[in-house]
Amino acid sequence: MENIVATGAEAVLIHKDSKLIKRRIKKSYRLPIIDEKLRKTRTKKESKLLEKASNLIPVPKIIKVSDESKEIEMEFIEGKKLSTHLDNLPNAIEICKTIGNQIAILHDNNIIHGDLTTSNMILSNKDNKVYFIDFGLGFESKKIEDKAVDLHLIKQALEAKHYLNYQKFFEAILDGYKASKHHAMVLNRLKKVELRGRYKQAS
Repeated sequence: MENIVATGAEAVLIHKDSKLIKRRIKKSYRLPIIDEKLRKTRTKKESKLLEKASNLIPVPKIIKVSDESKEIEMEFIEGKKLSTHLDNLPNAIEICKTIGNQIAILHDNNIIHGDLTTSNMILSNKDNKVYFIDFGLGFESKKIEDKAVDLHLIKQALEAKHYLNYQKFFEAILDGYKASKHHAMVLNRLKKVELRGRYKQAS
């Protein structure tokens, strides 16, 4: 039996047995041939990133990828979504350090998640590890700018969703991120990214 757990702009997420199926949905406003190509390309790109990330940090393991149905079938991670539970966890600071460390590992392997929010992080019931999910906006890049923007995203997400604790949470993430060999350059660029954001708001 299929149970739809979420519907996004690009895909629908279906929980079936112990698996999660990410199915990219057709877009009627696109030409069918372009829509087909885009969904196929994005499915391949995401599955490739997930496969690479699975050798580095906890992410759902891929079971099957279908070009025909534009689906990625992966393991379903039972646990607490951090967007809902992080503020109330007694070890929240340690979890944030772990998040920072895992971002550092991805970045040192040139993986940009592209949507770093606590909605895309699950504390597993099975092994108590923090799993990163949804690499749909991810890509590979060596650019310091892209890594700084990734950190900027998680900072914004914390401020929006965990505003009472976001400063200490983000400090803990940065503490964990020190594991990155390029952390000094990335944090320096992060300041410039934030300045650009403030300048745009002011103008």
